[in-house]
Amino acid sequence: MAKHKLQPDNWVNQYADYLFNYAVSRVSDAEIAKDLVQETFFAGLNSAKNYKGDAAERTWLVSILKRKVIDHYRKINSKKGKAEVRINYSSDSDGEGDWLEQHVADPYSRDGGNKLENEELGAAIQDCISKLPQKQALVFKLKTIQGMSTEDVCNELDINPSNLWVMVHRARTALMGCLNENWF
Repeated sequence: MAKHKLQPDNWVNQYADYLFNYAVSRVSDAEIAKDLVQETFFAGLNSAKNYKGDAAERTWLVSILKRKVIDHYRKINSKKGKAEVRINYSSDSDGEGDWLEQHVADPYSRDGGNKLENEELGAAIQDCISKLPQKQALVFKLKTIQGMSTEDVCNELDINPSNLWVMVHRARTALMGCLNENWF
């Protein structure tokens, strides 16, 4: 099998349109797609010494672009994860906040500290949960409130783990928005 050679001087003319179309179909934003193609060319130049010639030049560039697209979504998701539903409950706390479910007071708790506040917050959460789409609310209740395992929830509702975590994430985001409007 013939070894392929890189010709970086021709990349823009030969592959830019193809790579742009590939990227824009994955990220649905022309500006981001342009940036990803540019990053692909730059990464290709930087790693040209590692090119073995087993794959065609375009195939090699597409594989770099695929990694750039994945990195793009990882970066977005890591930012969302940090800001997702974290909140501070007291001004004397040094932490950046905890997940909503970890701070929600149990309305049936025997801890009499803030019973009225606990009941009001519990009612506000229940009201916000009732505003979620039915399946999303069910997934959130089973996984987060009732503490069912991922496998059990997936089997019960005939969904896959990815769907479960997307629904839980969306529910948390919606609940935080609802609580910010109606409680905090």
